[in-house]
Amino acid sequence: MCYCLPFRCFGGNVVLLIQAFRKKFIIPEFDSFAQKIDEIYKTVQKQRDGKVADYIPQLAKFSPELWGVSLCTVDGQRHSVGDTKQPFCLQSCVKPLQYAISVHESGTEDVHNFVGMEPSGLKFNMLSLDEEDKPHNPMVNAGAILISSLIKFMEFLKKMAGQEYVGFSNATFQSEKETGDRNFAIGYYMKEKKCFPSGAEMIDALDFYFQLCSIEVTCESGSIMAATLANGGICPITGERVLSAEAVRNTLSLMHSCGMYDFSGQMAFHVGLPAKSGVSGAILLVIPNVMGVMCWSPPLDRVGNSVRGIHFCQELVSQFNFHNYDNLRHFVKKQDPRRQDRDDRNQSVFNLMFAAYSGDVSALRRSALSSVDMDLKDYDSRTALHIAAAEGHTDVVKFLTETCKANPFVQDRWGNLPVDDAIQFGHEDVVKVLRDYQQDWKQRKKQPGETEHAQKLDTFEGMV
Repeated sequence: MCYCLPFRCFGGNVVLLIQAFRKKFIIPEFDSFAQKIDEIYKTVQKQRDGKVADYIPQLAKFSPELWGVSLCTVDGQRHSVGDTKQPFCLQSCVKPLQYAISVHESGTEDVHNFVGMEPSGLKFNMLSLDEEDKPHNPMVNAGAILISSLIKFMEFLKKMAGQEYVGFSNATFQSEKETGDRNFAIGYYMKEKKCFPSGAEMIDALDFYFQLCSIEVTCESGSIMAATLANGGICPITGERVLSAEAVRNTLSLMHSCGMYDFSGQMAFHVGLPAKSGVSGAILLVIPNVMGVMCWSPPLDRVGNSVRGIHFCQELVSQFNFHNYDNLRHFVKKQDPRRQDRDDRNQSVFNLMFAAYSGDVSALRRSALSSVDMDLKDYDSRTALHIAAAEGHTDVVKFLTETCKANPFVQDRWGNLPVDDAIQFGHEDVVKVLRDYQQDWKQRKKQPGETEHAQKLDTFEGMV
């Protein structure tokens, strides 16, 4: 009985605990990382610029002092600091979510029959369509209003949030309707241009759009939504697939190019991550394959983005190499929280060798994403490529060569190359992959001992 109690207490967190015991998390030293997040939070908290949105009366009631940040990794590790349990409305942060759900339900082609995918170069609430008389993209008001005519929504949001808090502010909804003249104008303009699908009522779509903007989350539940996008559509808390990989890929692409109002280009340049802001002061930030973040602070800059939220995102990528174009191997001025401490080198070697021996490509991919040196050697100077070649795991060999660019000319203590092991154990498919890869490697760089081992390979020609 005493052995069952812990598992009843842990419930659905057993997988999380197993990962913890094995140190398989995407951010191995999470406590240290969380401390740095707290330091960034305190630095940004000093920011006093910006003004709380007041064109929607309900938004003007929030204190400018409110400031919260929550994050959730793709493994389900979580950290929050500040006012992270206070509900607030998603506003425009709902746009990527409704687009993702629409693509998930209807497919990319059907959705983009009605809405474009290019940045508009105009303000988010302009009465403007592209040259095909379609809204420019789903991240501007026109695109979001149109997509509101295509989908069912609330149940998906709850699944994305791992069944955590998702509410609705009727007061904000009423404020939206009463102050929504510009959106009504956009709606009638699109109706005139026959943008809406057959059978869709513009007023109903507009009413639903106001409702979507009035959906409430907290930083904590919002970070899980962001993490679901970071995790390819699978909620990291429940393990449930909520969105298709296609829907997530499309959504992150549009968030990256169009998600931050008139600041989108600068955000893509300086931060380099998919993000979406809302006039409630929210910023939904996605670090693909790593984690999701929800920042919230009501004071906005002149284009409608949270001042503290933008500052936080900039500080985050100034300290960590999360920018899409930071080089994971060679950008040494930034920290990589995915990298294990030097004390864990032996564990990294063991994990690599065991994954190669057992044919576990997923485990090898996790190591690569954590910036582990994929050419690490064991006590016999054998690499993961040696082990995979000896075991005949063709898919592992392809991953190590094509994706990780492992060195095929590393010699073990007996002077053997990975291809020698493949030859010795008669794995013809692996031999072919390695020989082709060696030729490609030779064209790119010369390695010591290549000529000797190229000659050695010729002596084995008749053996396979």
